[in-house]
Amino acid sequence: MSLVERKGPLAGLKVVEIAHVIAGPLAGTFLADLGAEVVHVEDPGSGDPQRGAGPAKDGIHLWWKVAARNKRSVTLNLREDAGRDVARRLAAWADVVITNFRVSTLEKWGLDWTALHEVNPQLVLLQVTGYGATSSKKNQPGFGKVGEAMSGVVHLTGFTDGPPVHTGFSHGDSVTGLMGAYAVQAALYRKANDPEFDGEWIDLALYDSLFRLVEWQVIFYDQLGEAPGRFGNRLAAAPAAVINTYKTGDDRWLTVTSGTPRSVRNVAALVGESPDDYATPAAQVERRDHLDARLAQWVSERPLDECMKVMTELEVVASPIFTVEDIVADQTYQERGNIVTVDDPDLGPVRMQGVIPKLTNHPGEVWRTAPALGEDNDRVYRGYLGLTDGELETLGEAGTI
Repeated sequence: MSLVERKGPLAGLKVVEIAHVIAGPLAGTFLADLGAEVVHVEDPGSGDPQRGAGPAKDGIHLWWKVAARNKRSVTLNLREDAGRDVARRLAAWADVVITNFRVSTLEKWGLDWTALHEVNPQLVLLQVTGYGATSSKKNQPGFGKVGEAMSGVVHLTGFTDGPPVHTGFSHGDSVTGLMGAYAVQAALYRKANDPEFDGEWIDLALYDSLFRLVEWQVIFYDQLGEAPGRFGNRLAAAPAAVINTYKTGDDRWLTVTSGTPRSVRNVAALVGESPDDYATPAAQVERRDHLDARLAQWVSERPLDECMKVMTELEVVASPIFTVEDIVADQTYQERGNIVTVDDPDLGPVRMQGVIPKLTNHPGEVWRTAPALGEDNDRVYRGYLGLTDGELETLGEAGTI
């Protein structure tokens, strides 16, 4: 059975996920959104633990419907020799394998880099762990929040006199998934352009990606001897700019940000200050608290709509603080098709994020919500791997699939 032709630049790419929960599988979802054929391997009994995460409607968990969209689900017991043999056959079939099990578990199962490279020398392996597959902590369990804490991001988030604050979603896991998908593409480019390509092992720890994105913290410490701290809604790396959130007269919130000298002068003009008083970075630093207070007062005296109208006219860069209700009603989101409606066999039509990033000439698509557990066993095992009726019967009777 051949692959179903999908839309997107990655159509025809074969990916196997021997991974669960968020970070590893999210990398696969990004690839699937752009057309890759992604086979998600789950335990025959309970499936991926993420299936039961978050709130449910009529017993149907909602997060999973998005998290595992555009994928195939197969069941496979990796605790048995027969199951591990099938997993290696999947790796031999695949272009990419994604995993986030402990290093020692993969080695015990014969599903580590060395073993998989032997069965498929061209394979790209994305391995996500808490602390890196080559560190002394490689076998310690890790979750996204620990990665966030270790990266430095949490230390920098919050107000000066308050505790460190995590963001309100799985920040570390999600950014790891994004970085993992990016790394896979780098490896596939090398594969496509190097006749001597000998596979690639991508070793990604849960703290790596956020640590890399806060690109100024190490050099600041190295050269100034000071560790950046929490500045509320301001940024340690942009102390002269106007960056804060403000409460409007009708009890809404908006954010104002200014990253250039001109944009700061626009804020000054908005609140009746002389722009000339903010002509230089030094003057902006000296008067930033004064300008922040004036802006807070100005915003508090007006409803949100009036604030946004005047700010737009004066080219003050601002935005309401969007709730999800605002998002689904917003004109820009609608114009860009950021929210799509997908038919789900359990829930009917459901709304979720569309494919991001947008590729104009080779767009991806959301062609299914998350599959039922093992829904694609026959397609994958019989069609893709060529297992015989006898093999499938034996595996089924043993509970391996």
